[in-house]
Amino acid sequence: MMGRWGLVFGGEHPITFCSGTRVSILRSHHFHHNWREKWGAQQTISYMAERVVGTGSFGIVFQAKCLETGETVAIKKVLQDRRYKNRELQLMRTMDHPNVISLKHCFFSTTSRDELFLNLVMEYVPETMYRVLKHYSNAKQRMPLIYVKLYTYQVCAILPTLEFGYIFYLLSLQILIKLRMYPRFSGAWHISTVDPLTHQVKLCDFGSAKVLVKGEANISYICSRFYRAPELIFGATEYTTSIDIWSAGCVLAELLLGQPLFPGENAVDQLVEIIKVLGTPTREEIRCMNPSYTDFRFPQIKHTLGTSHQFLLLSCMVFHKRMPPEAIDLASRLLQYSPSLRCTAVSLILL
Repeated sequence: MMGRWGLVFGGEHPITFCSGTRVSILRSHHFHHNWREKWGAQQTISYMAERVVGTGSFGIVFQAKCLETGETVAIKKVLQDRRYKNRELQLMRTMDHPNVISLKHCFFSTTSRDELFLNLVMEYVPETMYRVLKHYSNAKQRMPLIYVKLYTYQVCAILPTLEFGYIFYLLSLQILIKLRMYPRFSGAWHISTVDPLTHQVKLCDFGSAKVLVKGEANISYICSRFYRAPELIFGATEYTTSIDIWSAGCVLAELLLGQPLFPGENAVDQLVEIIKVLGTPTREEIRCMNPSYTDFRFPQIKHTLGTSHQFLLLSCMVFHKRMPPEAIDLASRLLQYSPSLRCTAVSLILL
């Protein structure tokens, strides 16, 4: 039944990169540094930032152009705060997958206040899955199922690599999509003009990712709220890569619905939104999510069918009648309260 939702692969592997030297960044955001290729001589590379494409607590992302080659790249500039451990560079160096953004090289820069910044030079991918979905939502349309399948396949394709490395990534809709546009629409993103063969998904931003170590406590206040696994809401500090499986289920459901499945306004409301769809978790399910949790006072919310079967819950309460049952079944396998009952990353490939 799940065969049509199997996984596909495609794209190119990242190129070789190396660490760079400390440089300064001028006010015009002109990046100039020396670097050495793995097997070649030292080269001087200059980048000119053209515009800001992303900002956040992590830092800032520029769209930039290499002055020597004319290549467009993305440069993520991150303050190196000694209070926090930045694992992004380390993890990106270990990732070699067609559905992970390519790290070309990196360098450090300083400011007049002696602040140290890490600059990650990556391939530039112009679109995000969120904006693609937003296009359909604004037009009061649903994303075509062929695109939902294609994006879901590629998101799931990277999960086994993360699982084998005990890495949790924290999925959300801020996933990049490589789109090839017709020339006449080069100034804007019109989804209807996209060649379907080029919808390549790229995971980006490993700033919150981490290699899990058995027995080592982790923080629970992570991941964008709409995609946060329930064990994190319950305060678990020992969890597994199954938190990304839950997030993948949220991404799938959002692509199918055109809006978030669990749109909580805060942590408590997020749990309420989950309970409204999946029902109140049992004590055993709560123990599976966080054995240390002892407060079991929750509103007993039941759906109209009076059964806890995830498939019936999702199909009757959330999705419209014409939704393919195999799509709903896949979402139900991903969105389980008990982390151990969710699909493993490897099993997703075999479905």
